[in-house]
Amino acid sequence: MDTFFLLLNIAILLGFIFVLIRMQQKHVSFSKRVFTGLGLGVLLGVYLQLVFGADSNVVSQTSDWYNIAGRGYVRLLMMIVIPLVMVSIIQSIINLEKSSELGKISLWIIGILVGTTAVAALVGIGSSLLFGLDAGEIEAGQAEQDRGLYLEDTLTEVADLSTPQKILEFLPANPFLDMTGDRATSTIAVVIFSAIVGIAVLGVRRKQPEQAAIFIKGINAVYAVVMRIVTLVLRLTPIGILGLMATTVAQTDVAGILELGKFVLASYVALGVMFVIHLILIGAFGLNPMTYLKKVIPVLGFAFTSRSSAGTIPLNISAQKNSLGVDEGVANMSVSFGATIGQNGCAGIYPAMLAVMIAPSVGIDPLSPGFLIQLVLIVAISSFGVAGVGGGATFAALIVLSSMNLPVALAGLLISVEPLIDMGRTALNVNGSMTSGTLTSRVLKKLNTERFNDKNAVEKDIAV
Repeated sequence: MDTFFLLLNIAILLGFIFVLIRMQQKHVSFSKRVFTGLGLGVLLGVYLQLVFGADSNVVSQTSDWYNIAGRGYVRLLMMIVIPLVMVSIIQSIINLEKSSELGKISLWIIGILVGTTAVAALVGIGSSLLFGLDAGEIEAGQAEQDRGLYLEDTLTEVADLSTPQKILEFLPANPFLDMTGDRATSTIAVVIFSAIVGIAVLGVRRKQPEQAAIFIKGINAVYAVVMRIVTLVLRLTPIGILGLMATTVAQTDVAGILELGKFVLASYVALGVMFVIHLILIGAFGLNPMTYLKKVIPVLGFAFTSRSSAGTIPLNISAQKNSLGVDEGVANMSVSFGATIGQNGCAGIYPAMLAVMIAPSVGIDPLSPGFLIQLVLIVAISSFGVAGVGGGATFAALIVLSSMNLPVALAGLLISVEPLIDMGRTALNVNGSMTSGTLTSRVLKKLNTERFNDKNAVEKDIAV
């Protein structure tokens, strides 16, 4: 009987995929296809949850097959991330009129990312205090205890690194190893290596223009091929979101969410407030927040379902350049930095909320000015090098809690709601990188405002 239901569920997924393919053939807009995939995924997940139950064997087997569409799509995106970052950064620097522009772009992007992360920490603190979150009120079962022990073991791997040592981790001792994504800071290391290559080409162009011209021609050719691969992969976005959303909803621990409902609500209130702050910043720089929001929603939808900032890089770059009118070099830098630096959700709101709710368990007053100032500063500093994949928030929380001398094991109490909260955190992370790119491009007078204000300026190559 299980085999029959498994085949039935697979047939339903294939039917939905056929609908999405037909929509593409009829030239339905990319945004509409993305949200159709999202809606169908939710319906499919609810069906699996209600009919079979999250822990059933049928759902487990069905999810394995659905992951071919969902996680398979994420793998294709991850496949193209490093080549895209490399050639994009190199080409962006080659196209700069002055090498000094690179420093200005980097400073503005990093400044906005880290600055908004500090604000996000304040928002997280405020939400925790508003909802009266207290780790002592949460009961710990076996799963939570096991998670706590795992976090304590993981802490020993990261706690011994000082801030200078963490910064040192950004530098690429072996760029080829970093191209495999071996480290949490691999993306930043590849960015730095690519920037060095780009700067070197600028120097060669002044002294040996013929050799530089050959290299630049080759980079432009590789860039064209890579971008074509990106386009081909991004066309699968609606199908990928369908698979991801179906498995996420089907396997959601409803009982755990109900038990920790107050923390989930507090988290999403904080995330919502920070989204509004991003829009306020967009408006403060003379841009229409609603126009911005409409153009980034498809990207945020994928970030929400995939829970991977790094996996969203190709879609993020495409949206910034083609929809928002952000300068190509700024878009490449903001997306690359935003995948591992200053993530507002994972490195800002989440560790700040944990610190406030855990503090009373060790006799610390979370309202103490000294505690709050220290917490915001540590959150901002430790936001460098947070991995842009699922689990980055755990890494950030370990650093912050250990720096504040708080017990990290209590963070394991939230294991049942981690995936649900991580979806919102990732969407906020990605929106933060898009905000930094848009504002930096605006400040440096590199933003194509006509494209930004053009409601029809979308990823046209993807939409057909």
